[in-house]
Amino acid sequence: MLLVERLRAAGCVFAEEEADLLTAAAGSPAELEEMVARRVAGHPLEQVVGWAEFAGLRIVVDPGVFVPRRRSEFLVRQAAALARPGALAVDLCCGAGALGAALAASVEVEVHAADIDPAAVRCARKNLPRVYEGDLFAALPGALRGRIDLLLANVPYVPTADLGLLPSEARDHEAPVALDGGGDGLDVFRRVAADAPAWLAPGGHLFSETTARQAPVAVEILTAQGFTAWSEESEEYETTTVIGRR
Repeated sequence: MLLVERLRAAGCVFAEEEADLLTAAAGSPAELEEMVARRVAGHPLEQVVGWAEFAGLRIVVDPGVFVPRRRSEFLVRQAAALARPGALAVDLCCGAGALGAALAASVEVEVHAADIDPAAVRCARKNLPRVYEGDLFAALPGALRGRIDLLLANVPYVPTADLGLLPSEARDHEAPVALDGGGDGLDVFRRVAADAPAWLAPGGHLFSETTARQAPVAVEILTAQGFTAWSEESEEYETTTVIGRR
């Protein structure tokens, strides 16, 4: 009971559930105390216990790495609905690799992934077999150029001025490069949209998460690059996915 009270006092809304997860993850009383201290100090629960539940999978999440959000399951669903068996998929700005892993668990696809953050790459390699380090498409093997059927580009889309409004768990314990989308939140998306046509196969699709407010601008960006583009919204997941077809 003392553990639950400590977590509740620290602001953990689901203190009972978190206490159970921490107890199950700890290998000893000393380790449990260390994990509880980190959680009370504000570290994301997923980073503390070392995994996140995403689309029914247990995704390894290391300290400092972007924690997969449940809302991104909607993007994976959109991609899976348009996937054909044997398709080539890329999880760009992959973080822990949750989107690529969930897609591969849903349909028979070959998944590659990339991220600019070395810590994210090390973590993603625990969840996916083919993960590369580098800046967007520059990280990918040249052999993938013009062959990608499904490009899951869950790029950072928080406007720089809004970073301070994020919960402290994200602001203080996730890499800024995984959050900061520039002035209007779409700077990285613009770079992806500009280079994606050269990497996508004919008829290939690009999927990216945005806010509902950003979606019309994101669709315009894709259209200007020659895509047939639209957005899909989900009340269940409270998110928006922008989709472009080459």
